[in-house]
Amino acid sequence: MAIARQHVLISRSHDESPRAEDVGREPLRRDAAATRERILVAGSAEFSQHGYNGARMDTIAKRSRANIRMLYHYFGGKEKLYLAVLEDTYRRVREREMQLDLEHTEPAKGMRSLIEFTFDYMIENPAFVRLICNENLLNGRFLKKSRVVPETTLPLVDALTDLLRRGQAAGAFHKNIGPVQLYVTILSVCFTHVSNRYTLSTMFQRDLADRRWLAERRKHIVDVVLTYLTTGT
Repeated sequence: MAIARQHVLISRSHDESPRAEDVGREPLRRDAAATRERILVAGSAEFSQHGYNGARMDTIAKRSRANIRMLYHYFGGKEKLYLAVLEDTYRRVREREMQLDLEHTEPAKGMRSLIEFTFDYMIENPAFVRLICNENLLNGRFLKKSRVVPETTLPLVDALTDLLRRGQAAGAFHKNIGPVQLYVTILSVCFTHVSNRYTLSTMFQRDLADRRWLAERRKHIVDVVLTYLTTGT
């Protein structure tokens, strides 16, 4: 009898038939996540093109194949959607940076990887550049309300701190520079030729989006930053 009772319990525990209350929940969760993602992508395109003030919620709804009601349901209005887009924009770049696995990489090689990644990301994601420029025109008014962005930046600061510490301990890096100072420098030299592409192209009468020019620029930036870090004087 005990064996028979145990068999029944085991059979029940392995019963893969869904419970009535669970039927349909997983597809709904997937649909909700997909809808939210579409809205964020559409919002990124609209806000990056027109800024916060010029962006229209009805256009975002059309782009995301949703409706205004759904936008308000998921995000609660234009301001909250805009902030969610900003947070998602930073989250994406931070997640990609984490994939570099800098803590397990030799310092000079890791630094090169971070510089090259930052350069490539700016080129491949012009919406990121436009969104950041637009938010700076607003004096960072909306981003100041975010707790997510500072929190997601901490791993980058930790990774840079570790790279610099290990590089100095090994004698590869000679400059004593803080991680934030260094990253602002890296971002600056990887950002300006994208954010100011059209004005600089006109000034110098050359296309700063030309692949050959960009390849030269990429190498130049890596050389500038690594030479600074590795030179003893």
